[in-house]
Amino acid sequence: MSDDDNTGPRLLSGGNPQIPKGEGDGPVQDYIRAMPGWKHQIGRRLDDLIGEAVPQVRKAVKWNQPFYGSGDEGYFLSFRCYTRYVQVQFLKGTSLDPVPPKASKHPEVRYLDIGQDEDVDEAQLRSWIEQASALPGEKM
Repeated sequence: MSDDDNTGPRLLSGGNPQIPKGEGDGPVQDYIRAMPGWKHQIGRRLDDLIGEAVPQVRKAVKWNQPFYGSGDEGYFLSFRCYTRYVQVQFLKGTSLDPVPPKASKHPEVRYLDIGQDEDVDEAQLRSWIEQASALPGEKM
């Protein structure tokens, strides 16, 4: 297949869309639209849930993933596609109660992996989003 046959963004390993970095909702929506298959619905729901929990959320795409921030500086959450799941990254996850389940090589970061047929505890996820948005953000 030639590059001329591609109709959307290139998908990187695990199906993660390659989206140019940019500030605002537009690049984030471009990313979500490009998420392949079942991952698209998870991305849409995450974006909706974050917007409901943090009405003044600030959005950007950096390093081929959407980032969400509150206040003037820093980000509290991002997510990206992997082959078998969408990974939600809480940048100050060790400060959340309870701490999200998956550790990172970065001391404060914690993850929540959401697979295709996984039931997500949306009340818990919303609580983590609200808690994370109230913490000082990470500058990127």
